[in-house]
Amino acid sequence: MANKLAQSTSPYLQQHACNPVNWHEWGPEVLTAARESGRPILLSIGYSACHWCHVMAHESFEDESIAALMNEHFINIKVDREERPDLDQIYQQAHQLLTQKGGGWPLTMFLAPDTTPFFGGTYFPKSPRYGLPGFADLLVRVAAYFSQHPAEIREQRTQLLAALQARPDAPSEAVATGALPKAGFDAIAARFDTRHGGFGGAPKFPHPDMLDFCLRRYADTGAEEARQIACLSLERMSHGGLLDQIGGGFARYATDATWTIPHFEKMLYDNGPLLRLLADASLVAAGSGQRTLFREAAESTAEWVMREMQAPGGGYYSSIDADSEGEEGRFYVWTEEQIRSLLPPDYWQVAQLHYRLDGTANFEREFRHLTVAMPVERIDRALNLPPGRSAIYLTGAKQILFEAREQRARPGRDEKILTSWNALMIEGMARAARIFEVPAWRDSARRALDFIHNHLWDPGARRLFATHKDGQSRLNAYLDDYAFLLRALLEMMQADFRPKDLRFARDLADVLLEKFEDAADGGFYFTSHDHEALIQRPKLAADNATPSGNGTAAWALQRLACITAEPRYSLAAERTLHCFVGEMTQFPAGHASLISALAEYLSPPRLLVLTGPPSEVAAWQRQLAAHYQPDLMVVAPPADETEVHTPLSHPAGPRVNAWLCEGVTCLPAIDDFSQLQAALKRPIVALGI
Repeated sequence: MANKLAQSTSPYLQQHACNPVNWHEWGPEVLTAARESGRPILLSIGYSACHWCHVMAHESFEDESIAALMNEHFINIKVDREERPDLDQIYQQAHQLLTQKGGGWPLTMFLAPDTTPFFGGTYFPKSPRYGLPGFADLLVRVAAYFSQHPAEIREQRTQLLAALQARPDAPSEAVATGALPKAGFDAIAARFDTRHGGFGGAPKFPHPDMLDFCLRRYADTGAEEARQIACLSLERMSHGGLLDQIGGGFARYATDATWTIPHFEKMLYDNGPLLRLLADASLVAAGSGQRTLFREAAESTAEWVMREMQAPGGGYYSSIDADSEGEEGRFYVWTEEQIRSLLPPDYWQVAQLHYRLDGTANFEREFRHLTVAMPVERIDRALNLPPGRSAIYLTGAKQILFEAREQRARPGRDEKILTSWNALMIEGMARAARIFEVPAWRDSARRALDFIHNHLWDPGARRLFATHKDGQSRLNAYLDDYAFLLRALLEMMQADFRPKDLRFARDLADVLLEKFEDAADGGFYFTSHDHEALIQRPKLAADNATPSGNGTAAWALQRLACITAEPRYSLAAERTLHCFVGEMTQFPAGHASLISALAEYLSPPRLLVLTGPPSEVAAWQRQLAAHYQPDLMVVAPPADETEVHTPLSHPAGPRVNAWLCEGVTCLPAIDDFSQLQAALKRPIVALGI
């Protein structure tokens, strides 16, 4: 029989609806029942594409004897971390404080009836192994501890709640602000893997915020090392197994230091920022080969997004599972014999060299996960083919392999539409469309944005919803939803300006200030002032798998202030930066988003407003997009733009006119493109660089 998760809109919770565990969804009814009964809570947090979540479910949650222990001793609550990031962040941090170990998923936390955790871990096996206790034995021991040690649990509660509220002391502003951009880059550079790209060893994550910071650092200072860090990392990812070489799209992380074997799940939140980065990096790439690689990786990713991740109504789905037919990666890997049997001899010859298919299998000792070993230019020479012939053969080989792979059982897809993750992809698609001149990508981003506006924004209540599934928009949105969507709107206004997008951006910014800002100390809480009361109200600074909501909010508010001349936005951004000086100083590499916002505070972005005949304005926009100028916003309001008393209020004439504004000063109109280029070549004005 189905438990209480059967009616949930979360695909992850629905996966557990037929467990013999008496699962509940987090909510006031079950929390009241826990308090009244005095029973502890077993809180399990995961997500639908999580491999080890599936493993623990099959081993333990589907087992009748273990479910009986869970039902006897605990109130069991299952949470989708993608729908409830507020709960996930609180209990991940509590797990780290309790265990002094990093967290992850599945997260398994044992809570007192007041929802304060007293013990926890991540994955627990059914029987003892990996140095971990068996889950059945653990359940009995935790239940006994809870009943026998109430005083110790109360004392730990006091200490834990104090630790959750603690923040590092902020150094003096003179020490912190001017030096932080350089300190941030130095910290990132120290972690760089000079051989394979990326940061650190296995497992290796993309860290798009750090790479974006490096590209901006290169633009600000001309530091060649900063460009190399970003471009080498993207090159190795795009040649490696992190990128699906046949179907496009990046996996969540690599299990090794060389980007060869990924954890095969694909998340929307990775691919949006990586798409944006590939577009930016193509403008500063070292040579035509790297530029071509970045464009091809962007094309395959954008095509994957539109083919597999965009719902008919326009929004983007959340993720693709790692597993199919009960095995991780089964959909993606090949034997050498499978590939050879599918390809014509000429195609096989090229594919064999390109993917190094005559070597040892690289996955589970039997299968091959495809990575690039030899670029096509070298294959032409190695096989004595006419220039460009191997590229034609390789394209044909990929199409054959793609069509064959499409006949396999597909991994599951989480079809809920998350506002924050959609915003990251909208920004990436719009940016890539503008740089690579692909209108279809812009149109895809526009459809997703309109879906969010029409289905997840309540204009009467002036609030966002966090998620949409099965025709329902639900859950109070979080800081990330507002901040990421505001940033996406700023990018969309550069790709294709619509007055209603500017009005939407102002609405979002106003809600941020009214419902999320800490008016006393600055910065933004992760949850709104009218959100459910939890054991902690996080005010987060660090980048994680997604960029910092506070860093994104500060960056976007400063830019919106440039467009609207509204000082409330820039002052809120300034207060945010002051609030998190301590965190940025203590761990600069982990706060790239905030330090990027700080760099723009020290050297404000420039706004370029174009008016005139649409075709000529579009030609100027294309020429401007061909150069990496991250501090420049280019907007072309329509002739009937009605926003008044803003820097956008300029008349349209018979020829293109450009107004370049820096801070509160705008230069006289420029109607010659070469003169505009000269005006843009200003010296860098920034402190501490």
